[in-house]
Amino acid sequence: MATKIRLQRFGKKGKPFFHVVVADSRSPRDGKFIERLGSYNPNTNPATIDLNFDKTLDWVNKGAEPTDTCRAILSYKGVLYKKHLEGGVKKGALTAEQAEVKFAEWLAAKDGRIEGKKDGLTKSKDEVRKAALAAESKKNADRAAALAIKNAPVVEEVVAEEEVAVEETAAADEAPVATEEAPATEEATPAAEESKEEEA
Repeated sequence: MATKIRLQRFGKKGKPFFHVVVADSRSPRDGKFIERLGSYNPNTNPATIDLNFDKTLDWVNKGAEPTDTCRAILSYKGVLYKKHLEGGVKKGALTAEQAEVKFAEWLAAKDGRIEGKKDGLTKSKDEVRKAALAAESKKNADRAAALAIKNAPVVEEVVAEEEVAVEETAAADEAPVATEEAPATEEATPAAEESKEEEA
């Protein structure tokens, strides 16, 4: 029986999570399986992987073939590296103590990289939050300035309207004088024309 280490899909549409299982290669994706080894949740950043290391290593040593995604997960958790080191011990290239030391160093380096990524993500979130707060405060300041500008011309317009009203009243006082003079000049011009006609 050909066994595979693969993922079983669970969750809802757009938010999947997976169980890592050992199953017969002929069984359907979400069907019957032999043993559950762990879970994989890609919705978090970084992805959450919970794996029973010893059981998984045992199945890999027995010849269970991981799918591509499961191979990446097992490599990420160090199962494949541990198998590689055990192969070196069997061949006599390493002692068991040297293999354990190498694996511990690898785990420490891996944990350091993961923690660095988490710190980088939290720092970037903080920077994004600070940038958003700065942008919001700038926007609020712009709104306040625009509101102040909007409210300030209302007072000036009232003053301008009063000046216009004063100018109109002054023009109205001057206008009757101009209208009285205008008819007089009109009367004068016909009289002048009549006198010119009499002379002719």
